[in-house]
Amino acid sequence: MIPRPQYLQKLASLRDKRIIKVVTGVRRSGKSTLFKLFQKRLLDSGVPNKQIIDLNMEDPAYRELLSWEKLYDHINARLLPEKKNYVFIDEVQNVADFQRAADGLFIKDNVDLYLTGSNSRVQSGKWATMLTGRYIKIQILPLSFKEYVSAAGQDNLPRKFQRYLEYGAFPQCLEFSSKYDVRSYLESIYSTIILKDVAEGNNFRDISRLERIVKFMADSVGKETSANNIAETMSRDGAKINVRTVEKYLKALCDSYILYRADRYDVRGKKLLKTLNKYYIVDTGLRYTLLGEGRTDTGRMLENIVYLELSRRCRKIYVGKMDVLNREKDERGSVAGKYVTREIDFVAEGDSGREYYQVSQSVLDTKTLERELSPLLAAPDHNPKYLLTLDPLPVKSYDGIKQINIVDWLLE
Repeated sequence: MIPRPQYLQKLASLRDKRIIKVVTGVRRSGKSTLFKLFQKRLLDSGVPNKQIIDLNMEDPAYRELLSWEKLYDHINARLLPEKKNYVFIDEVQNVADFQRAADGLFIKDNVDLYLTGSNSRVQSGKWATMLTGRYIKIQILPLSFKEYVSAAGQDNLPRKFQRYLEYGAFPQCLEFSSKYDVRSYLESIYSTIILKDVAEGNNFRDISRLERIVKFMADSVGKETSANNIAETMSRDGAKINVRTVEKYLKALCDSYILYRADRYDVRGKKLLKTLNKYYIVDTGLRYTLLGEGRTDTGRMLENIVYLELSRRCRKIYVGKMDVLNREKDERGSVAGKYVTREIDFVAEGDSGREYYQVSQSVLDTKTLERELSPLLAAPDHNPKYLLTLDPLPVKSYDGIKQINIVDWLLE
């Protein structure tokens, strides 16, 4: 099993707290494995095995427990009195009215409860209504590059990063040696998510239209877009669709953790903007599988990887809008200034404050470097600012802006 230290630490920090721990995330990202890793940690810390109850509700061995009453009675009969019992229920959505069993276990002082659920029946927004404020959500993503390297080895990092970029980061992809096997596996994940989590979970009947939107969004990763733009473009291409339907599809794709939305933020005006958000895909290998290898777009894929990593590091992420004064000489040689809109790839907010990030494949060209630096230099505060590139250079600084190699930053 590949170590997942960040998520394990999060679970450890919540151990024995009076809150239900809900692990969510895209299919095959490692939710069940995380439970196994945490149970091992409990055992290593001295918790006896008989105080751990572990049920996977997709296992036919538990087919008699698929009603909430039977599940509750089964667990309740195995609880040790006067001892802390650690109860893990995997794929809990298979149990009818499971929240009633969860609520019954939650009120017991000697139960520490952990749940996972696939998104076909329990999508992102439904936990709140089902568990009525009694839970905390831990969202798991496919492997970070640091986790990937911990399993694949430290040698030849540039080559491993290229594979990480193209093959993606679903844990099982590390077990395949051929590109064909990786693509076949990713296609099976995609089909399951689209058919079960998105179409079945939302009663979408037009699968072909849904898939067109998925591919459109995969091709638009890192680009400003809106439901209106998507509807206009698809209708122009012969797939007529209205804005409200697009909005429903986008929400379902985000709820099923295929897409992640980053809202735009006016850095100077300090306010969120309501239009032209950006979307990122949960796994870059999945994008290559959907669009084919001719659509490399390395710069935007690097941006996607940085977005996911910032999310792993518990940041709230926005796309920054910045009006920058651009001074140019007119025909008489006089300097005239006008404001032009520039973008800061990510404004990231966390416990340590705000950070700014620009992402570029390379800034060895002087004009590219100036273009990437200008919005960061114009940011009206002294929060940390970073320029992440693939250039094989030591850390450099431009008026306080740190240029760091992306691979080095991912391994921090």
